[in-house]
Amino acid sequence: MNRRHDIDALRALAFGLVIVYHLAMYYVAGWHWHLKSPHAAEWLQMPMRALNLWRMDLVFLISGVALGFLQRGQARLVLLRSRSWRLLLPLVFGMAVVVPFQAYAQAVANGSIASGFGAFLLRYATGGPWPAGAFDGSDFGVTWNHLWYLPYLWLYTSLLLLLLPVLASGAGQRLRHAFAGLRGPALMIVPVLPLMLWSLTLWPHFPPTHDLIGDGWLHAVYFTLFLYGWCIGTDEHWWAEAARLRWPALGIALALLAIYLALLALPAGLAVPRLLLRLTADAYVWTALLAILGWGHAKLNRPWRWLPWARASVYPWYVLHQTLIIVFVWWLAPLRLGPWLEPALLLTGTLLACGALTAVVRRTAWLRPLFGLDRGPDAAKLRPPGRLPHPSPGRRACR
Repeated sequence: MNRRHDIDALRALAFGLVIVYHLAMYYVAGWHWHLKSPHAAEWLQMPMRALNLWRMDLVFLISGVALGFLQRGQARLVLLRSRSWRLLLPLVFGMAVVVPFQAYAQAVANGSIASGFGAFLLRYATGGPWPAGAFDGSDFGVTWNHLWYLPYLWLYTSLLLLLLPVLASGAGQRLRHAFAGLRGPALMIVPVLPLMLWSLTLWPHFPPTHDLIGDGWLHAVYFTLFLYGWCIGTDEHWWAEAARLRWPALGIALALLAIYLALLALPAGLAVPRLLLRLTADAYVWTALLAILGWGHAKLNRPWRWLPWARASVYPWYVLHQTLIIVFVWWLAPLRLGPWLEPALLLTGTLLACGALTAVVRRTAWLRPLFGLDRGPDAAKLRPPGRLPHPSPGRRACR
């Protein structure tokens, strides 16, 4: 099967949205983040909410698609060992080297510790203890902050690989084929039902924590979408149907988003039940994902010149970006550059620094595994985005 360029492109664009989202979190008023700007704006809540409802759902769904491609021709234990190395080594390295400055900046900003990064690192290396609320995760002594996606993905990958004998059984195959065979309105409605079930049963009792242990509702949602991705990964007919439905799915998603935001904006005396908001959000999430997948398959499934570079760069950019955002905030905030120049410089600096550091990582054999890459550099991956590589029909779709 030829390489699925749309999956590669959607993966890169999804993580690009994660970077933009985290940068905007510094400026959105009323939402908790590690640091907050004095220029925080309430108007950012609406676009941020529209994005936040499905951004990580898309990432986990695409991760399931990628596993479906990787699984072909590989033994379960071999694949599990490979994925564990790719996910857990960057997690450990990131928690030890990349993330600590985020925790330090937050603890200094809220007055929990005195300035001095060296002293903080020595204390961080021994697990604290820290004053209550010193930084996100301080109760555990150390934190993974934005890298929480890695242990969650490792857990879902391990669980799915362990369940493969069940999924390969007659009943499992029938269920998979039934899902991949959904067409028309059924494709818009049926996949929403499990998401709504988790909202009815788990959401009231398990608020999001990203601590892996007590995140029952998010685990149910993300693993369901991860499983959806694995089911549809190689089914050409499903993708053709998603492309056919891209206009209706987009229209319904926009209508549901408008209803959700309208309900959210009702005056306090007319407030609707939170559960109704959550169920509306579930319907919006799936139709938005279906629209994104459909439009991606229709418009992105070609060998874009930037894709080889993006495939090799997306993982290091993900590991590095949030710490770089906070480093630039640390430098720029005292300059009082205002609500327009500061975010422009923050975005520019983050992108340039991510690009420069990733170029070093890609060309350094011992650094590559620490950022989720193969040990040996790939000439095609290192080629600048302006040069189009020769197609390789036999290559698999995703790392």
